[in-house]
Amino acid sequence: MAEVPSVAIEFVFVHNNTSVIQDEVLAQRLGLIPLKGSVDGINWMRWFKKATEDDPEGSDPSDYNTIVLRLDIECTKNPNADATENDPRKLYKNAHVYARDITFHPVGRQEQFFTGEDAIQPVNPDILIAKLRPGQKIDLEMHCIKGIGADHAKFSPVATASYRLLPDIQILRPILGEDAKKFAKCFPKGVIGLEPVTREEAAKQGSGYEGHEGETKAVVRDAFKDTVSRECLRHEEFQGKVKLGRVRDHFIFNIESTGQFDSDVLFLESVKVLKLKCARWKRGLADLMR
Repeated sequence: MAEVPSVAIEFVFVHNNTSVIQDEVLAQRLGLIPLKGSVDGINWMRWFKKATEDDPEGSDPSDYNTIVLRLDIECTKNPNADATENDPRKLYKNAHVYARDITFHPVGRQEQFFTGEDAIQPVNPDILIAKLRPGQKIDLEMHCIKGIGADHAKFSPVATASYRLLPDIQILRPILGEDAKKFAKCFPKGVIGLEPVTREEAAKQGSGYEGHEGETKAVVRDAFKDTVSRECLRHEEFQGKVKLGRVRDHFIFNIESTGQFDSDVLFLESVKVLKLKCARWKRGLADLMR
């Protein structure tokens, strides 16, 4: 997940900033705003290579490796505001600068990939960037590049990612009546259900339900919802009647996106990264065997 590429603001060129926020602090705030856009477009983009002491040349900005965003906003008085108004958002125009005020300026082939809903834009348009007062202005240009979360957290499209094994709940001996209701309360809602003992079950020898037709019994409804608290094992009346475990080859993945991509898209993209790593490992192993 940490190697699924996304785009984020890397360079901020401040032309004018008369707000109370220092240039470097403002640049940091802008860099952490999550951006979304076309997955195909991000995969089409090339990696921007920064200049280093070992490689002073680096890459030149182009439509293949750099996305340009701009923020140009100025606070002015609202001539239509009521004389008794105290809310700055009504007293002034552009008193609050939000992520929605950032504009995308495609260049070259970027217009083919980042258009309409797939245009580069903040994930949440209501992110507060700064507060201004009349006479204050922010005018800057931002350059976004392609990166991965392993390099910097701002490139990570995943908030949290985890997995667990599917719980396995086996009722070994019948749990009936009030015990069944108590047993159901030991699990999250929906895991254990309550059903009446059928005539066929009561008539079947060795089922444990003989003579209990119509009584309430506990059954496993949906083990997926179980949090494996093992609460039922604390009660003596359930000893030897239930077995808790996990299905060793059934994994449940939980992926929470920061908003750039849907969670299912993130999973598929991470699988692609894993396949590329495996292919690279196989090629390296083949070279060693020669």
